[in-house]
This record gives sequence, structure tokens and C-alpha cells, in this order.
Amino acid sequence: MNTKPFCTLLLAALLNLPMLAEENSIPEYREQRREQQSRTSEATLRKEQQSRTSEATLRKEMRGAWIATVANIDWPSKPAIGDAERQQREMLAMLDSLQALHFNMIVFQVRPTADALYRSSLEPVSSWLVGHQAMNDSLPYDPLTFTCTEAHKRGIEVHVWLNPYRVTGGGMTKADIAPDHVFYRHPEWFVKYGKQYYFNPGLDEVRQWLNCVVADIVERYDIDAVHFDDYFYPYRVPGEEFPDAQTFAAYPRGFDNIDDWRRNNTNLVIEELHGTIKSRKPWVEFGISPFGVWRNYKTDSIRGSRTQAGVQNYDDLYADILLWLEKGWIDYVAPQLYWEIGKKVADYKILLDWWSRNTYGRKLYIGVAPYRLEPDPAKAAKLKGTAKAWAEPNEICRQIRLNRENSNCHGCIMYPIHSVLENPLGLTDSLRTVLFTEPVSTPTTKR
Repeated sequence: MNTKPFCTLLLAALLNLPMLAEENSIPEYREQRREQQSRTSEATLRKEQQSRTSEATLRKEMRGAWIATVANIDWPSKPAIGDAERQQREMLAMLDSLQALHFNMIVFQVRPTADALYRSSLEPVSSWLVGHQAMNDSLPYDPLTFTCTEAHKRGIEVHVWLNPYRVTGGGMTKADIAPDHVFYRHPEWFVKYGKQYYFNPGLDEVRQWLNCVVADIVERYDIDAVHFDDYFYPYRVPGEEFPDAQTFAAYPRGFDNIDDWRRNNTNLVIEELHGTIKSRKPWVEFGISPFGVWRNYKTDSIRGSRTQAGVQNYDDLYADILLWLEKGWIDYVAPQLYWEIGKKVADYKILLDWWSRNTYGRKLYIGVAPYRLEPDPAKAAKLKGTAKAWAEPNEICRQIRLNRENSNCHGCIMYPIHSVLENPLGLTDSLRTVLFTEPVSTPTTKR
């Protein structure tokens, strides 16, 4: 591989009606019931009309969906691995479905494990695409070119989704890494943590490599944005420290605290990637979809959210999202609020409000989780407390309505796309008939 050329749910909330007396056979109680039902029907009708009126007045709103390729979660299907024609048919079917539902953006995972779902001279073609990592000249077509062309025909933006440091995952092992991968040409760039391999974020060479990969994509493809999710430093492995102490000792860059140094490593790559993207195509955006909690109030009583999350971006993933927003290094943030409204330790409503007050003028799209909707009655019966909301058909709809009530929120992104299109608990029907009845532009439409 030549590394040189590229471096420089229902229509309204369920109504909780008070129990009436059991003497419904008595005329006055019958009349009471009729009056109450009439009021309920009128209230429901008003809510539906208000939803449609609100929808009709929308002009711009991000309506996105993640297309996950790692482990063939969304695309291509396992039967389509190595079958270019079937892969294209599957992609067209997804795009057609999204267009019919008036979605206007996809987040397409093109680099899940230091590989490529596009033609690249830097990293091998993904095993999720052809069955094993291989040279990209073996591809009969370019999936990213195909997807960009077909999505744009349908008025859908393409945000390319890269995982910066992960080398294995989704069932991959070291044995699955291609022999000509940079992993073998520069083994000193990598570390093993838990059962997985990662680039070492503390090395200048790693940041340079990642910038090369991003520059290559931005230069060659008609994309609308570059998108990273929550995987920076990996989620903690119990009883094991991330193995970068030697790197810290060798290259401390003036830091005497390894946590601050790690955050700085992530800050540096985000700042550099911003420059890499904007210097090539200023109109291409850079967005981050972090874990939903920056810091808990107990950890940071000044800026933290009123949550009790077990993971915090700043302290565990070494991702200081607020700094990136404040500095203007990213154009949008899409926190993954994969919890229900009212959850005690991480309430969707509380976190929506918190993020909306901490955007520093950048766009805010909320990551929502249709995959959590539970249509299986047996599984739904086991849900406890506020989690029972996921057995109801309108939790995602309630969240979308909350988003629209917040003037600093500009839309949502749903994970993953197959959960959207499978119509769990009637979600797709609700989107089509109530919430997404008309096409709208994205908040940053340039086409």
C-alpha cells in the first residue's frame, strides 16, 4: 500500500384515564363515560392535528440513520458478502425506504476496524464486505462512490463514519488482519487491550496516519460530512489499565498526569482532523456522536449533568466534547441518548436539555435508539420501572416531539437503520403518517 499521496410510534402519548365506578350500568355513569370518551377523542384529535401542523411548518430538520457495517449489522447482509450486485440492491432498497420516509441523511460506516468499505491504497478492503481483508483493487465496484451517487439522487446526505483507533472487533481476531496491513508494517503503533487491538493514541505517527486516511476520503469522494462516534479511547476493561504508560513516559509533552495527557491526545487529533477536512473542502462538516453523558453532576458540580451514568466521556473515554464544541473543531454533536424519558440515572429529557445548553452554537442532533423498542411480549413483560416505556409504541415518537420543542435541537439520528425499517411497535408507520409526513432540508443543506 502506498501511504504517500494522501498526507499533507403512535400518534400521541397514551392517555392515563382515571378508573370509573363499577356501576356503569347506572345511567349517570354511562353518561359520564360518554362525556369522558368524547373529551378524550377531542384531545387525541387536537394532538394529532398539532403534530401535523408542526410537521407542516418544519423547514429544516436532520432526519438521519446509522448504517452499521461492522459484523454486518445493517449492510451488507451476510448472504451478500462478496456479492457486489446483491450489495447494491440492498443499498438501493434502504435508500428508497429512507426516501419514502422523508429521511435526509445517512451515517455510513466506511472504516469500522482500520479497513475500508471503499477503494483505498492505505488500508485493506473490509472483511465485512468481501469475507476477508484484501487489496482494494479486488473490488468490482466502489461502495462509497455508489452510495454517495444514489443517496444524493434521493436528496440524502452522506456522512462517512470512521472508527479512529479500533483494529479488531465485531468478532475479528488478529488472525483476520491482512498481512500487508499497517498493523504488521508498524507493530510499534499498536497495543492490545482486553481481547482487542487498537492504535496507540499517544503516538504522533498514529495521528498522522488517521489524518491521511481522512484526507484521502475527503479529497476523493463527494461526501457531506466526516463522522466519529463514541469510540476514542476504548471503554474500560475491568481490572486492566490501557497499556500506554511507556508512551506517556517517553512522550509526556509537558504533562505529569496520564489522564490529562490522554485527553490531550484526543484533543490533538480532533483539532488536526478539523484542519485536514476544512483545508480540502471547507463545506464538508465534521461531526461527533459521543456517549450521552459528558460528566455527571457529582463529578463536576459546575458543568456536569444531573445524571448518575457509569461512564463519562471526559473521565473514561478521554473525550472532552465541550472543548471541541467551544473551539469550533466540530460542526455538530449527536449525543447518543439511548435511554428512556424518566430514567433515574440518565433521563432523556434532562440530557436533551443539558446538551442543548452546551452546544456553543454548533448544531445538535440527538442519537435515538429504536433498537431498544421491544415488540416481543415475553421480553417486554420482564422490563421494569421506566424501562417499560420501550414496550410502548411511542417512546421514540415522544423523544422526537421533545426534540422539536427545544429550539437548540436540530433533529435526530436513529440507530441502527434496520431497526427503523423493521417497523418495531409501529414506529415506521408513525414516522410516515405523523412525524415525517413531508420532506424537509437538512439544517446545513448545500445542494
